[in-house]
Amino acid sequence: MAGKGVTKRKIVDAAWQLFQEKGYYDTTVEDIIALSHTSKSSFYHYFAGKDELLSSLSDLFDDYYEQLVSQMDPEMNSCDKLIYLCCQVHQMIGERIDPELLAIMYSSQVITKGDKHLLNQNRYYYRIVQKLVDEGQRRGQIIQDMPGYEVAAYYTMCERAIIYDYCISDANYDLGSFTVRTIPMLLQSIRG
Repeated sequence: MAGKGVTKRKIVDAAWQLFQEKGYYDTTVEDIIALSHTSKSSFYHYFAGKDELLSSLSDLFDDYYEQLVSQMDPEMNSCDKLIYLCCQVHQMIGERIDPELLAIMYSSQVITKGDKHLLNQNRYYYRIVQKLVDEGQRRGQIIQDMPGYEVAAYYTMCERAIIYDYCISDANYDLGSFTVRTIPMLLQSIRG
């Protein structure tokens, strides 16, 4: 069973390497298969096509969130934890993710009917945001006169809005620095 996960990871890693090097549109499924040293049948076992690989970007984000959470001080103010996570992930995105790929992923979510991987509440991202909001409300660090799920929805909307603006602005500013300045102001209203 572990072999199947390894094959999928090899395909995803090869795809993102090629997307960064050649661009999304100039990367073919054949390029991905060749670089990942897998077969066409393996590729199509996991993915319906190249477009489906765009959803794996949210997996990369979730992996980074998980890494950051494991390093955070558990005693840190819960609202500050949310700000820290947002700032760190946006810094990573600004440094490591091609803005064109980010824009393609976001635009695919706008036109997709049905399942939208960025809104999948089962993602680690949504689970940790909800957990931190609940923790903050229990500690009195996040407002309690609004249901936790609404606070979490507001937070995720603010985070997506910054990335969306970055994409439609053709990445003409430093995402990490902008987020450091902006997200504390946006989240001031949820502080307890």
